[in-house]
Amino acid sequence: MAEAHQAVAFQFTVTREGIDLRLSHQAFTEIYLSGVRSWKKRIIGLKNSVVTGVYPASPSSWLFVVIAILATMYTRSDPSMGLIAKIQENLPVSQSMSNQCQTLVSALLFSTMLWLLLIFTMRMCLKQLLSYHRWMFEKHGKMSTTTKVWVALVRIFSGRKPLLYSYQGSLPNLPVPAIKDTVKRHLESVRPLMDDTEFERMTQLASEFESRLGNRLQWYLKLKALWATNYVSDWWEEYVYLRGRSPIMVNSNYYGMDFMYVTPTPIQAARAGNSLNAHFLYRRKLNKEELRPLMMRSAVPCCSYQFEQMFATCRIPGRLTDTVQHWQDSDYIAVYHSGRYFRLRMYQAGRLLSPREIETQIQRILDDPSAPSTGEAKLGALTAGDRIPWAEARTKYFSSGVNKRSLDCIEKAAFFVSLDDEEQGVVADDPASLDAYAKSLLHGKCYDRWFDKSFTVIFYKNGKMGVNGEHSWADAPVLSHLWQQTLSTDCFQLGYNAEGHCKGEVDSSLPPPQKLSWEIPPECEEQISQSLAVAQALADDVDIHVFAYQEFGKGRIKKCRVSPDAFIQMVLQLAYYRDQRRFCLTYEASMTRLFKEGRTETVRSCSNESSAFVRALENGEPAHVCRRLFQEASEKHQNLYRLAMTGSGIDRHLFCLYVVSKYLGVESPFLKEVLSEPWRLSTSQSPMHVEMFDIVNHPEYVSCGGGFGPVADDGYGVSYSFMGDNILNFHISCKHSCPETDAHKFGDQIRTALQDLLQLLSPIRTECHRAEGGRPDVKKHL
Repeated sequence: MAEAHQAVAFQFTVTREGIDLRLSHQAFTEIYLSGVRSWKKRIIGLKNSVVTGVYPASPSSWLFVVIAILATMYTRSDPSMGLIAKIQENLPVSQSMSNQCQTLVSALLFSTMLWLLLIFTMRMCLKQLLSYHRWMFEKHGKMSTTTKVWVALVRIFSGRKPLLYSYQGSLPNLPVPAIKDTVKRHLESVRPLMDDTEFERMTQLASEFESRLGNRLQWYLKLKALWATNYVSDWWEEYVYLRGRSPIMVNSNYYGMDFMYVTPTPIQAARAGNSLNAHFLYRRKLNKEELRPLMMRSAVPCCSYQFEQMFATCRIPGRLTDTVQHWQDSDYIAVYHSGRYFRLRMYQAGRLLSPREIETQIQRILDDPSAPSTGEAKLGALTAGDRIPWAEARTKYFSSGVNKRSLDCIEKAAFFVSLDDEEQGVVADDPASLDAYAKSLLHGKCYDRWFDKSFTVIFYKNGKMGVNGEHSWADAPVLSHLWQQTLSTDCFQLGYNAEGHCKGEVDSSLPPPQKLSWEIPPECEEQISQSLAVAQALADDVDIHVFAYQEFGKGRIKKCRVSPDAFIQMVLQLAYYRDQRRFCLTYEASMTRLFKEGRTETVRSCSNESSAFVRALENGEPAHVCRRLFQEASEKHQNLYRLAMTGSGIDRHLFCLYVVSKYLGVESPFLKEVLSEPWRLSTSQSPMHVEMFDIVNHPEYVSCGGGFGPVADDGYGVSYSFMGDNILNFHISCKHSCPETDAHKFGDQIRTALQDLLQLLSPIRTECHRAEGGRPDVKKHL
């Protein structure tokens, strides 16, 4: 019971002489400092709320308006056209208030109302300006006069030095696309996947839906779009993420990797010390809203609402649906090591622990000889298995007593930390080392991560680290921003001493980390074993292949005058066709954060144009024909990507129409078939915030990005990233249980397709310039 006594602020005993009361000065000091820190945070939040609330104006602009109005009145002019006099007439006049004082108060009230009206007008103007998206469809480097004027106006109305959430009130709402446009684009996307008979049947279903049920469902969606901030996001979070009853490990969670070639220190505790300190430094900036909002073309802001639930957030299991619970503040982290759970406070006497102090605390956990309590070692498997058994076990065994207190400690922590006893990372002459590293980050041992937490940071025995993210609260680019900022802060700001330890001093009075206590009954142990069996079978079935392609990168692709993303998508189409001898419905994630509370949209990369190009290349058509078809396919893909980003994608619209149909209790054969189509090739580009790294002077400090599990049982999941101008990273996942898929084989097809497309588009060879040249010198792979 030592842990319980540490949490008591005072102790007392009853004696013959009366009550012997012994107060704990340290405990009361911590309570006081915690309150001070909480109030400071509230004051900063209030200040930021005022600044954000009046944006794009500033609080000081109120004084400017007041002085301008008073100065105008001093010249015996009435800028209010009689309104100040009207306000003065209706003031509750006090006998002690002179006529001059009443006039001054009336002028102040008028100035304030005028100031608020100006703010509202500026915000509405900015909102209308941000609804303009034609700039995205213009050719790169060729900006129209209209767009130039628009950019100038956006910058004028945007104000100066925006906070992270300053633009939230000025972002436009996501529009609802027209039914006919969505149906038309869907038919175009499935045409290369169907023969004439199947396509004719799908066309009839679509026509019937558009003329009958579609308009009725559309009316409800438009009503929701008028009422709700975003007509997609809440349903997407609820039905795609939270209502899923299968394991979120592998199926939903994703991972991010450490530096590929550099391990800043081989000391596990030291790496944790710097990294954890960097995480809390980032949180401090987040709380103060000092992070810059993401801007496109340095002028167009993106929605930042997903940052709100980054820390102190946990997914709570339920029988029918999970919920996302967020707590306002948490000054500690939950740590797992060798089957034990610990609570590690990150503040002492109101200040954030230094990296060296955190290293010391982590080392205390690593050196702790205590054994796990009964059922504790594999408790995390409950979060890795099916959701209903976890929800039932949580209600039955963790709703009271010591188990509830310990579970609350984990769920309310800022985030979760796993101290892994394995070594991971790139090993020379071992190509499979990256694959093992990725699998460890994706699922670990299935019980040494807390998959419900917003994110889990994993530290390996050799100093490598990584992150596992839960998907419902935010999308990967948000967690990626934190992760890459942490990597940058760790190496380029905090650093290590010559022995590989963190810099700084240690306060010897630091209390040790608190080991959590559990009372796990045999029935709960049985449920933990069952959940572990389900999770282990899922983990064993995952096949992952990760590689860094260094023959060329984004710089060489741009010299071919083609979009790097479109280039990679065409590579994936070619590789998949060579691997499977067919085309498939392809999912590419695109963001809709140009709109308030926007999340993602789907780009259907397999199109009539891309399939025509692949067939032409595989059939040995002349080089100039293949290049022309490639150009058409690339332009088509870019147009689809722009449509998705500007709110004209089709998949979120079809999804919401389907949800409405379920609410109304009506069946739609068209929507049912659309929503049941498998995504056998699911792709995503991992964002790289290269401004955080000095790639020119430190090219070895490159991350290998991150990845995710396969979406379909018979498909591939592919994550790729551009690191600088010379490296392409690929993460490929599939399932061993499917005899038709193989991650390594598909990786080989991608490598070959990269070379073949570059050879086709490269202007170096003379035959590439011939108008009627021969076929490109590419290898065919069956």
